Amino acid sequence: MFRQRSRLIAGVALSVMLMAGAGPAEGAERPAAVRALEAQGLTVMQEFEVGGGLRAFAGVVGDRPIAVYVLQDGQAIVGTRLDADGEPLDEAALQNLVARPLGDQAWAQLESATWVLDGQADAPRVVYTFSDANCPYCHRFWEAARPWVAAGKVQLRHLLVGIIKEDSPAKAAAILGAPDRSAALRDNEARFDQGGIAPAAGVPADIQAILDQNQTLMLSMGFRGTPGIVVRDGNGALRKYNGMPRPGALEEVLGPR
Repeated sequence: MFRQRSRLIAGVALSVMLMAGAGPAEGAERPAAVRALEAQGLTVMQEFEVGGGLRAFAGVVGDRPIAVYVLQDGQAIVGTRLDADGEPLDEAALQNLVARPLGDQAWAQLESATWVLDGQADAPRVVYTFSDANCPYCHRFWEAARPWVAAGKVQLRHLLVGIIKEDSPAKAAAILGAPDRSAALRDNEARFDQGGIAPAAGVPADIQAILDQNQTLMLSMGFRGTPGIVVRDGNGALRKYNGMPRPGALEEVLGPR
């Protein structure tokens, strides 16, 4: 058990000590060690109270919540604070101060983007997926989700991009330019093995703008290919899946069957 806890401290807490040198300059809002970490890419969300003579800062690197604890001598520890039983102490604080606000912001971006509904609009579980009309793994995810979608439990919201093949933007334009976008998406997936939907003759400027915006959003969320799947867990934090989820992860994405 002791070795397991040691690995937790080494692997999760990182066991990183940062020398702050002299004490913080007079009037500085944050200790020198925290400012040094900010210069290296840490975004500090908020200071929070932990007691014990420590100053604690909730931050984020990429989309990973990070806690920074500054000792009275100015040194800082980056990682996870544990109690006497080896249990993490500040997960709830990081959830409230970092994960949930970031999730709210990213979710609002997804909601305001242009997406194509797959399923019932009142289905309780919302799953966003960055999709390319030519992507075989997007198609596999679409097929795997059918029981949940058919049961009215899940709605997929497809943010179309055009990156897989030369005619991907034109196929996306055929879907986005259709009178019924959802029906056009279903047509593409139902006939995927026969080549999918017929590409549009051209890609209008307004649809190209949608594809560009969706691709920019996809990249900002950390995805480099399709499908890129985003859901929220029960605490409001984002969960991201690169590519087709493994069979054992489908219920994590889509919920109970």
